[in-house]
Amino acid sequence: MAALALGGLAYFSLTAPAYACSIQWVAQPTPTPQPSATARLGYPQEDMLRDHVPVGTKVKYLYCPPASGDHYSSAGQGPIQPRVYGPNEKAIPEGWVHNLEHGGLVLVYNCSPTTGGDGCTDTKQAAMKQLYSSWPLSPICQLQPGVVGPVIARFDDMAYPYAALLWDQILPLQTLDTPQILAFFQQQGERTNPEQQPNCASPSAGPSAAPSATAAPTGTPTSSPTQAPASAVPSVSPAPAAS
Repeated sequence: MAALALGGLAYFSLTAPAYACSIQWVAQPTPTPQPSATARLGYPQEDMLRDHVPVGTKVKYLYCPPASGDHYSSAGQGPIQPRVYGPNEKAIPEGWVHNLEHGGLVLVYNCSPTTGGDGCTDTKQAAMKQLYSSWPLSPICQLQPGVVGPVIARFDDMAYPYAALLWDQILPLQTLDTPQILAFFQQQGERTNPEQQPNCASPSAGPSAAPSATAAPTGTPTSSPTQAPASAVPSVSPAPAAS
């Protein structure tokens, strides 16, 4: 009996998520739609700070998918290598949140049928690889794809089939809408990330005002993000695939 209990504990430790979520973030519609010419794509997500934590630390994020928060800062662990991570490859928020901090875009896809997730199908995997292969230069710093983004990875702990993430920004999607993802990156990319690129000035003002409401339960933190010195993008190497 003791052996069975130990075996069950070992299995749980191997299969338990490497992160935790308090709630799944859900967008709230704006009371009055903005004119299409000035519409702001995506929604702001409340900042969850940005401390560096030791590799292996299990971070509990207030919102999932997280568009900010504590993360790893170690070669190959955070930021992680920009690429398409398959359904069985390891790519956890503690790694790719660091990509967001430096201005990269992260596209997360859901494979859970309960939320309509179809990201694990061969068709959608091929479409996401095509999106990665045709990714443009970043909108402000003109970074080549693969420097810090995009990262495309599986993430089932969300209420949407897909979500495009920038620092403190989220674009929830019911389908793999590649034109919308690219438009979001062009409009919002490199405008909110706290770690700016060297020799790349931040815009003095972002696009039009954000939608007025997002999902924010009572008692959510209101702290401002911890300020850290600006630095160059750390070099990244391929993150190990899950065993």
